Amino acid sequence: MQNLLSLLIWLPIIAGLFILYIGDDENPNSSRYIALFTVLLTLILSYPLLSQFNYATHQMQFVEFKQWLPQLGVHYHLGVDGIAVPLIILSIFTTLIVLLATWDSIKQKVAQYLAAFLIMQGLLVGVFSSLNAILFYVFFEATLIPMYLIIGIWGSDNRVYAAIKFFLYTLIGSLLMLVALLYLGVQSSGFTIAAWYNLPLLLHVQILIFIAFFFGFAIKIPMWPVHTWLPDAHTEAPAGGSIILAAVLLKLGGYGFLRFVLPIVPDASQHLAWVMIALSLIAIVYIAIVAIVQTDMKKLIAYSSISHMGFVTLGCFAIFVVAQRTGSMMDAALVLEGAYFVMISHGFISGALFAGVGFIYDRMHTRQIADFGGVVNTMPIFASFMMLFAMANAGLPGTSGFVGEFMVILGSMKANFWIALMAATTLVFGAAYTLWMYKRVIFGKVVSQKVEQLQDIRGLEVLAFSLLAGFVLLFGLYPAPLLDMIHESIHHLLTVSSVSKL
Repeated sequence: MQNLLSLLIWLPIIAGLFILYIGDDENPNSSRYIALFTVLLTLILSYPLLSQFNYATHQMQFVEFKQWLPQLGVHYHLGVDGIAVPLIILSIFTTLIVLLATWDSIKQKVAQYLAAFLIMQGLLVGVFSSLNAILFYVFFEATLIPMYLIIGIWGSDNRVYAAIKFFLYTLIGSLLMLVALLYLGVQSSGFTIAAWYNLPLLLHVQILIFIAFFFGFAIKIPMWPVHTWLPDAHTEAPAGGSIILAAVLLKLGGYGFLRFVLPIVPDASQHLAWVMIALSLIAIVYIAIVAIVQTDMKKLIAYSSISHMGFVTLGCFAIFVVAQRTGSMMDAALVLEGAYFVMISHGFISGALFAGVGFIYDRMHTRQIADFGGVVNTMPIFASFMMLFAMANAGLPGTSGFVGEFMVILGSMKANFWIALMAATTLVFGAAYTLWMYKRVIFGKVVSQKVEQLQDIRGLEVLAFSLLAGFVLLFGLYPAPLLDMIHESIHHLLTVSSVSKL
C-alpha cells in the first residue's frame, strides 16, 4: 500500500487535532467514540505491515521518500524493517488498551486527554519508521509534549514536579544526542541513517558520539543511574499515562541503541561493552532489590520495569562478549533477539500491571499496598487476570516474560557464567516483589471496608485485560512469529556492528 506509513502517522494526529477542535463540553462520549474509531482504523490499516512484510530480507520496506530540506540533506524518508514493525504495532495496540482501560476514568478535559494519546500514537509510529536522522529527532522530541501534558494535567497531587522532572531529564539527554546527529550529518553530507553505518570514524570520535547517544537513549530506557525520573513519572501519571509510558516510550531507548549506537559506533560499543554490561546488571539486581521494599504499587511496578529493561541493554552489549568467547554469530543473535523480545513482552506485561493498578485505584483512590487485602473476595475476575500478569512479570515459563529473559541468560551463559548468574537473579527477585505485592493485595487480610464494597471489572476493562492476556500467552507459548520477523534484521545489525568479525 502506497504511503501506508504516512497514513499511520498522520491519521491519528489529525484525528487528535479534530477532537481538540470539537471539544467535549456537551457530550464527552463523542470524543471517546471518535478516538476509538481512529485507533481501530489505524490498527486495521497496519495489517499490511504484517501480511505483506517480507521476512526473508533485512531491507527497508514500505519506503516513502519526499524532499523536505534538500540543501541540508533533510528529507521525509520513511521505511520499516523487522525491528521497527513490531514496535509500530505495539504502539497502536497500546493506545487501544489505554482507551479501553480508562474509558470512564477521566472526567475532566476528556477531549484533550484523548487527543494527547492519539497524537502520541502518530508520533511514535513516526519515530519507529524514520530513516532520516533529523526526522527521527523531530518525532523523538515531539513525544515529550503529549506525555508532559498527560502527567502534568491528569496526574496525581505531585504531578507538576514529576512532569517537569521527566521533561528536563529527557530533553537534556536528547540535546546531547542532537549534537552527535549534527556531527554525523556534517561528516557524511546528509542525514540518511543507513549511510552512517559505513562512515569511517576514529575510536576516540566514536566514544564521544557513544556518550552523546548514551544520554539520549539511556535516560529513555531508563538505565541506572539516570533512572530516577521514572518512578516519579509513573507514580504521578494517570493510569493511561503509565500504560503508554511503560509499554512504548521506554522502548525508544532500546530502539535507539539498536538503530543508532550498535551500527554507527561499533568500535566504541565494543570498547565500552563491559561498562554497559555492568550498568545493566546493577539495574537488574539492585533495582529489583529496591522494588522489594516499595509500599506503593505503582512505584513497585516502575522499579520492576527498570530491572526488566536492564535485560535489553545487557543483551545489546553482551553480544560482543559472546561473539569473542564463542566465535559464534548465532549465539550473539540469540542474545540480541532475546533482548528485543524482552522489549515487546514487557510492553504487554507492564501495560497490564499498570492497567490493573488503575482499575483498583479508580475504586479505592489509593495505591498503598497496606490499604488492600482480600480483593479476591469481591473481584475474582480481576484477581485471576492479575495472577497471570504477576506470574509473567516473575518470568513464569509459558508466558512471554520468560522467553526473552531466558534467551539472554542462555546466550550469556555461553560467554560468561557470572553475567548469566547475576542476570538470572531477576527470576528470584522478580518473584519476590511481584508475589509479595500480589499476596498482600489479593489474598491478604481485609483491612478496609471499602474492599468489601468493590465491584469486579466488567465490560471494556475485561476486554482490555483479555487482549493483553492473549498476547502474553501467545508469545509465551509460540514466540516464533515475532522471532521470525526480526531474525534477518538482527543478523544484518550484527554484521554492520562488526560482530561477525570478532
